[in-house]
Amino acid sequence: MRASIISLAILLVACLATTVAHAMQDDVDQAVTILERFYEIPEKSIPPAVMRAAKGLAILTITKAGFIFSARGGKGIVVARTDKGWSGPSGIGTGGIGFGFQAGVQVSELVIVLNTHEAVKAFSRGGNVTLGGALSVAAGPVGRTVEVGVAIQAAMYTYSRSQGAFAGVSLEATVIGTRSEANEEYYGKPVKAKDILAGKVKPPAGALKLLQELSKY
Repeated sequence: MRASIISLAILLVACLATTVAHAMQDDVDQAVTILERFYEIPEKSIPPAVMRAAKGLAILTITKAGFIFSARGGKGIVVARTDKGWSGPSGIGTGGIGFGFQAGVQVSELVIVLNTHEAVKAFSRGGNVTLGGALSVAAGPVGRTVEVGVAIQAAMYTYSRSQGAFAGVSLEATVIGTRSEANEEYYGKPVKAKDILAGKVKPPAGALKLLQELSKY
């Protein structure tokens, strides 16, 4: 059953990867908005200590809907910290299938803090990343006054804000994949995710505001 769910999730990601690239700038702009919104809620914000230690960030908007069975899909960007600052954005998409007692529609803004170089490498390969498993995922600590110790609790910390309502518990596989065509259109040439995240590809002018926001950390 789990293998079937993962296969369906990968199929959804493949469909999302064909999204036209004119939406990539919208994803970049949305990423800035999401970071600003998290910062506006001090008691629920991502601790500065977590952001300063982050090796990368994946920022997405995800829509989830279902009744008994559910489907989720969304898109966004991933960036990585380099020796010269933050990299340009690489487009990503996500899809998943779930089952269980659930009903409703939910739109979520998701920030995944990549705490390790291995987590960044997973997003750099240009394929699909399955959350959990070899790359542990945990709900991240919250609050601006939180000081995180040296020991990292998981390869990735997740933070989310939701609009709408979604009732019940779901068992699902979540897969995140690179949107290669969107990257090519956004950068104006064929580019690899690993080169973008290594800082080898100059970010377009449209990414300036995002890089300015990230430069705070």
